[in-house]
Amino acid sequence: MKAPERILTTIEHREPDRVPAFESAFTNNTIIKRSGVNLSGGRGYKNIYKFFSKVGIDLVLSYVSLFPRKMFRGGYIDEYGRIMKYEYANDKTMILAYHGGHFKSFEDYESWEPPDPNLKSRMGQFLSGRSVQKEINDAVFSIPSTGALMECSWEGFGLETFSRITRRNKQMKKIFDDRGTFTVELVKILAENDAKMVLLWDDYGFKNGLFMKPSLYRKHIFPWLKQICDTAHKNDCKILLHSDGDLLEIFEDIINCGVDAIHPIESTTANPEYDIFKLNENFGDKITFVGNLSPVMLTLGNISEIEDYSKKLLRELAPGGGYIFSSGHSIHPAVTIDRFEAMQNIRRKYGKYPIKVPY
Repeated sequence: MKAPERILTTIEHREPDRVPAFESAFTNNTIIKRSGVNLSGGRGYKNIYKFFSKVGIDLVLSYVSLFPRKMFRGGYIDEYGRIMKYEYANDKTMILAYHGGHFKSFEDYESWEPPDPNLKSRMGQFLSGRSVQKEINDAVFSIPSTGALMECSWEGFGLETFSRITRRNKQMKKIFDDRGTFTVELVKILAENDAKMVLLWDDYGFKNGLFMKPSLYRKHIFPWLKQICDTAHKNDCKILLHSDGDLLEIFEDIINCGVDAIHPIESTTANPEYDIFKLNENFGDKITFVGNLSPVMLTLGNISEIEDYSKKLLRELAPGGGYIFSSGHSIHPAVTIDRFEAMQNIRRKYGKYPIKVPY
């Protein structure tokens, strides 16, 4: 079974040949170099997709938003007004890090040229990823990813300034309506051009809870999220939501909007009830879970601990489909080779259907 079929079968809660794998970001040169794949000489998506194929990661991303708008030494301001700077880890992995918002007021925001969903380079990125996918015989499934509603909005201002915006209903409505209109149109364009899945970058919370009251999400975010999902579904396209933090208070709302899959169900939130296994008991037939092996465990944990947790994920979540194996966020520079290999070896050994994982 090839990667696109494997992923879509899983999303539809049917069993493919094996449990598919995903990572939202892979910022670890040490592990990449160990694989023998050289990224420095490649352009576009080709070499990184080859790396993902080699280690068995099925679902990969192309990037159709978050484009640079104003460059400066060491970074840029992107089209959402986020200040992004290049940083380097000890193994020389380049990391693009958020460094605050460009907008100091609502007036700054209004003077900024809004992102254009019809920008040709968006479709170019999507088609480039799709072309590499075909070139390597569908060994990976390349899907477009875009910023969406909440995350890009508050990051354009910074959390302090945006918190003041949330007390001004008309200003907040304008911002979220702008973001929603853009995202709906972009997803429509992608889906009409045969995108079978789109990832939305849209953190709704942090480890201690939500950024806003649930009522504000229900008023300003979820009507747009539902429209995005409806637009995708009309064109046989699925929606994968990446949203960090403790989302327990709004989890059922997310499902009711029509989101097909959610990543990463962070295992390091402060809320013990925000637990992927408990969520699976209540909602496992309604949404596909993607995650949630803790990056802290992958940095500091014992190998046996990683193996046991990986087995539990496969044992409890994978039967019947509806689960994609992944870390609880991404593979960052502190994740060690032996720990990464431990999680992947468990997936390789026990991830074939029918799932039979020993205790």
